Formats: sequence, structure tokens, C-alpha cells
Amino acid sequence: MAGNYRKVTEFKTLADFSAYLKSENIELGLSEVPTDGSSAMAQPIEHNGGVIGNRWAILPMEGWDCTDEGAPSAYTRRRWLNFATSGAKLIYGTEAAAVMHSGRSNPQQLLVGDHTADALKELCSEMKKAHKEKFGRNDDLKIGLQLTHSGRYSHPNQAAVLESVTAYSHPLLDKKFGNSEANVVKDSEIGEIVKNFVKAAVIARNAGFDFVDIKQAHGYLGHEFLSAYDRPGSYGGSFENRTRFFREIAEGIKEAAPELELSARFSIFDIFPFVKGEDGVGHPMEWEGHYPYAFGGDGSGMEMDPELKEPVQFVKLMQEYGVSLICATIGSPYYNVHMQRPAYYPVSDGYEMPEHPLYNVSRHFKAVKELKKRCPGLKVVGSGATCLQEYLPNAAEYAVAHGEADFIGIGRMVLSYPDFCADSLSGKGLDRCRICRTFGDCTSAPRNGMISGCYPLDHFYKALPEAQRLKEIKKALKK
Repeated sequence: MAGNYRKVTEFKTLADFSAYLKSENIELGLSEVPTDGSSAMAQPIEHNGGVIGNRWAILPMEGWDCTDEGAPSAYTRRRWLNFATSGAKLIYGTEAAAVMHSGRSNPQQLLVGDHTADALKELCSEMKKAHKEKFGRNDDLKIGLQLTHSGRYSHPNQAAVLESVTAYSHPLLDKKFGNSEANVVKDSEIGEIVKNFVKAAVIARNAGFDFVDIKQAHGYLGHEFLSAYDRPGSYGGSFENRTRFFREIAEGIKEAAPELELSARFSIFDIFPFVKGEDGVGHPMEWEGHYPYAFGGDGSGMEMDPELKEPVQFVKLMQEYGVSLICATIGSPYYNVHMQRPAYYPVSDGYEMPEHPLYNVSRHFKAVKELKKRCPGLKVVGSGATCLQEYLPNAAEYAVAHGEADFIGIGRMVLSYPDFCADSLSGKGLDRCRICRTFGDCTSAPRNGMISGCYPLDHFYKALPEAQRLKEIKKALKK
């Protein structure tokens, strides 16, 4: 539970923090960060004939703040311009953007379509301009757009109403989310979804994005197909069939927009779905014997396959189809959030941490290290690091300096502290008052139908009526 783990703020030196991790048997490399511009994180890297100016990345998130029609709002614009002026040179995916209405994760999710094309083009241009005004150049900046279909977690019309589109009948997830065979997408329906991915990619190219990210993570539709071992027909069973959905999307994009770069947000491994126990702590759902539904898992339902056989096979396949950049993640925020998004505090509808959150940070770093080792030439963005707080730059420096990752991405951290990357590179030190402490309000707010933002630390969100509403919801939950 949160109160049983020492907080990061208790450690005043890197040596003390490092000693604590060792005492908890948490394997995580940490390095001092040079302040003279020679840090590994400050170094440019060649990519697809160009240059990306440093090793910080901004991760794609769902903002719950677009219009009902799926167009960027003033809230969306504020977030994106913060990303552009963060100091990161890789804006990885910018936003989790739905390719069709039925695949939206919430009624305020960004939707890529003809009706939002002009707004996306204007905002992408504005991001590039804002970055250049602050840093003097933008020819070393890469901006992408993440394309996704939320699959099992689609809530396109009402935030409280789940309208799932699943890849197969999952014995545990169907039980957890109230799904059935009726939610499984038919082979004959998949082609239309693929067409929408391709159309969205063309819109992104025309809007000025440098790449699109095909989401294969977190239990969304693209990821779920990878574990569709029991699905009959052309999209399940064999590895060839389970990867068909990705291949058709990649082939379609390359035909329609051959100059557009491709990347993938990819869950390296999965584990059992967790539920809240009577003690308030997360527990794995009951299962006996071998667990086949955790893609990248070792069959136990709890650990990564140490050889990463199928994940490596899939990554090498994606490389053949033009994917040269992977944003790595593990697990899912919907059914094992403690691993996917390590935090000291549970979100409003979540559970207390069953394991040390920093242990799960280390699992992210280890998975990326293992993937890079087995996939030469692949550039990988590491994630899941925000829980390290003021020691995040130290872990990032170690991983990149030792070739265990090419970039380190931040998500929640940039919401509370938009200048985190720039400040970490400048050598002037971090502003501790703005560092994300993983309170989870940026998730609890949307889980309760409100826009996502950092309500504890960002004065813009503090001043909104939603801030008081969120306090009342959290207070009621404690009671």
C-alpha cells in the first residue's frame, strides 16, 4: 500500500536513493547528469535521414478535452503547445487519436477525419513555430500523431457506457468488463477499420506530421489481436493471422502515403488482469494453469518471457514493414495499472499498489533493455518513468548512456511540469514544486467524465470548477 513505501522526496541525494533501491532489490541504473551539455540525453541522434535533437520524448496521452465532434479544443491546444515548448525534440504521437467514431475511448477523444483535418494542420504548424521561437530551430524536431482504435475500451457516445469492439472472447476480460461473443469484431468488418487507419494517416501527413504511430499497446484493438490465439478465421490463431491487422494497416499506409514514417507504441509484455480485493489492494484474477493471453508473457500470467520470443518476432516484422521507432510500454492501464503506470497513489476507481511502484518502473526499463538487445538497429523510446520524480533524469541518463534505450518519454510529468525536459538539459536543476508526485488526478478526472490535467500542481486546472468537483469525489471515495 502507498503508506508502506518510502516516498522519493525522502531521499536528498542520488547516493541515498540508489542505496534504497538496492535495499529493496530494485535493479535500476542511475547516473549523475552532467551540467555542461555533454549528457547523453542532450545528444542528437540520426533518424531516417534526419536528426532528432535530443533524447527526450513526450508520450501520447488521451486528453478528454476535444469537442464532441473530436476536434482540438482550447484545452487541447494548450497541452500541445506545452509539449512543443517542453524541450523534448521527439513529440511521440502527440495524442491518442481515434481513427473512427466507434473506436473513441471517450466522447471527447480526438478524432482524425475530414472534419478535423484543417484544425490538425493549423495546430501542428503552430507547434513547430512555438518550438522554433523558444529554441531557435525546429529542423531537429519530430512530431507524430498516434492512431488508435480503443477496441474493448471504446466509449464513443457516453463516458459511462462501454461499447466494446473486441478481437476475441477473453475469459477474464469479458468477465471484468461485461463483454461477450457479441462484442467480437467479425472478419468482414475489419477491412473498414483498416481503411480508417489508412485515411487517418493520409490526413496526418497532409497536416504536417512527420510520422504516425500505429498503437499496438495497452489492450486496445491492435494489441488485443496479438493474443487472439483462440480466434477462428484469418485474424486469429497463428502468428501470421494475429499480425494480419497490423500488416494490412502498414501496407495501406505505405501505398497511400509512402513518404510517411511509421512507428508503433508497443506493449512488450502483459500479465493477468488485476481487480481490487477486499483489502483495497490489487490482486490478479483467479486462473489455474498456463495463461496464454498475456502477449510477451512467460505463461505464468505474472512475468515477462525472458527470451521475448513473440515480441521480438513481431518487432522484426514491423521493421520489415517500415517501422523504425518503437515506443515501449508494458501492461495496460485498464487491468494492471500498477505495472503499466507505476504510482504511489491509486486513481479514484483503482486499487492500492500490490508491489513497490519503483519495482514496476524497473520492469519498464528492463523490458526496453531486453528488446533493444534482441533487435539491432531499432530505436526505442522508454516509458513508465514518472514515478522516479526528481531522479527521473538520472535513470534516463544511465539508460541512454549505456545503450539500453534511445529516448526516454514522459507523460504525466509534462502535465505538471511542462519545462521538465528543458530544465533537466539546462543544468540549472529541477523545480521540485512542479514535479509530478503520481497523485493520479490526471486519470481520476477523466474517469469521472472531466478533462484531464494536473489539478494539484497546474494553476490553470486548479482554477477550473472541475478541481472542486474532483476533490469532492475523492473525499466521498475515502468515506
